[in-house]
Amino acid sequence: MSGTAIHRLVERCRTGDHPGCVARLAAGWVVFGERQVFPGYCLLLPDPVVPHLNALTHTDRSRFLAAMAQVGDALLAVTGATRINYAMFGNQEPALHAHLFPRRDDEPEATRAWQPWAFDWTAVPAYSETLHGELRRRLAATLHGGASLA
Repeated sequence: MSGTAIHRLVERCRTGDHPGCVARLAAGWVVFGERQVFPGYCLLLPDPVVPHLNALTHTDRSRFLAAMAQVGDALLAVTGATRINYAMFGNQEPALHAHLFPRRDDEPEATRAWQPWAFDWTAVPAYSETLHGELRRRLAATLHGGASLA
């Protein structure tokens, strides 16, 4: 399992080398998605990395799922989203990670019901501090009750 993109992302978060890193939670790391298919799209990465949800102990599994909901609550608060879509697959990257997609009522009606992978991800902006840094900082502050990552 070593060497997945998830392992590399977690290592970058640990060393402070991931510009899209939002916060360190007890269950792992919150990072902005490389492509912002929806503004605020995040991933929750466990630390340490495990192959899948069922590889966690009951306590760690509960902690991870609670953290996922905590991030969803924070995304609702800072993005004005109507709901959060949650996804965990691990088929391409065989390591546990959760995708969190803020969805809004003002999305175009023609695509409002689409699942995120139906969109052209090459046509959406990549994460950048210029475009998304303020949202990242607000999300970090919300997750930490006012304390933000630099």
